[in-house]
Amino acid sequence: MIRAARRDPGQRDATTRIKAWTRARFALAENDTVFVSEVACGLPGCPPIETVVAFWTAPETRHAYKVFKPLASVEETDLPPAFMKTALIVGPDDFGCC
Repeated sequence: MIRAARRDPGQRDATTRIKAWTRARFALAENDTVFVSEVACGLPGCPPIETVVAFWTAPETRHAYKVFKPLASVEETDLPPAFMKTALIVGPDDFGCC
């Protein structure tokens, strides 16, 4: 999927928007890493395509959330509220379904 996002300006624009919204929502610095990816989910009950967002606030502190929509369909209102920032912290092996 990363390769396809590079070729499709719409995907690239959506990725840029989601990164900007995430930075603003969670008060991230410009140099904090934000990763956005559209992935296919093969788990029962899971939507076929979802957008996964991960960001780091320290070298060992990763936050992550999913939006159960294709990348291009994600809207700013789909992001979790800012007060959930701490709740979004995930462990190094934790990236389960929801």
